[in-house]
Amino acid sequence: MKRNVLYWGATGLVAIEALAAGLSYVMNASGAIENFQHVGYPQQLRILLGYAKLAGAIVLLVPGLPTLKEWAYAGFTFMWIAAFVAHSVAGDGAVTYLPIVLLGFLATSYVTRSANRRSSASAIAPAISTTAFGESAAR
Repeated sequence: MKRNVLYWGATGLVAIEALAAGLSYVMNASGAIENFQHVGYPQQLRILLGYAKLAGAIVLLVPGLPTLKEWAYAGFTFMWIAAFVAHSVAGDGAVTYLPIVLLGFLATSYVTRSANRRSSASAIAPAISTTAFGESAAR
């Protein structure tokens, strides 16, 4: 029960932030435009990240789609590491650490998710253990 509460709390916070940011990015909110200019990012990246955040939030919330969930977790991780670096370089003070806090919530969501929201290791292992010619990699 506690694990489920932790999962949904952390996932809900990640999804709310991603949905809010994604909407502000794609709807050309003046704050989003100014923030991207401030850290030196091009506006095209704002639009791309906006749609990626919206898609990632939806994937994390809906049941199933375990492989897409792995991609969403990875995408949010890369996105927030890049945001931390960008805000650090721009000298943004305390705002710099918001992506690190979000990474903490993302990590909590990742480690507390239930088995039906995980990608199956047994489905991945056969693909890794064979070469392009169908031979076993163990030989």
